[in-house]
Amino acid sequence: MTGRASVQGAKKGFALPQVPKIAVYIAGFIPAVWLFYAGVTDQLGADPMRYLEQALGLWSLRFLIGSLAITPLRQLFGINLLRYRRAIGLLAFYYAALHLITYLVLDQGLDLAAIWTDIVKRPYITIGMATFVILLPLALTSNNAAIRRMGGQAWARLHKLVYVAAIGAVLHYILVVKSWPPEPLVYAAIVAVLLGYRLVRSLVKKPSPRRRPA
Repeated sequence: MTGRASVQGAKKGFALPQVPKIAVYIAGFIPAVWLFYAGVTDQLGADPMRYLEQALGLWSLRFLIGSLAITPLRQLFGINLLRYRRAIGLLAFYYAALHLITYLVLDQGLDLAAIWTDIVKRPYITIGMATFVILLPLALTSNNAAIRRMGGQAWARLHKLVYVAAIGAVLHYILVVKSWPPEPLVYAAIVAVLLGYRLVRSLVKKPSPRRRPA
């Protein structure tokens, strides 16, 4: 009886002490609060707008990576953080929204002509906008009501777009930097490993075709 329970517990993963989800949101927004405070008090350096935009976008990418890391952590190391995946994924979207709003309002002053020119002429803006468009339906359906309405399989298929969003976010970051410092490449490597792990696992689990009887 005890051995059986141990095996079942190992399959489910090691559950860390539960933290209220609201605490995850509160902790997650601390960087944003500090960044805007630092901007108001002129602590963001010589180009505060660029620093604010990039920092918010980087935090979005970090939370996106965090949400992608939850499944491998459970499957490989038995660390069960599944109950926080939705919160972490939504934090990625909220930071992406703050990143976009900062660009649209504070940087471009809602100049629609200038914004459209950027989208058309600058690939990193194009990719960034496309990535946000992908994240939007994922955020809107990150609730139990959407799962019930769509059905589990359709919901799961839709949320596989997070993989495309992660690739888009990394490309956006690399093109924004416009050079090859190590940090964007490190984030790109992490995303590649997380997505590669899922690809390999899906190929390994794929059942071999049955032989037809002679």
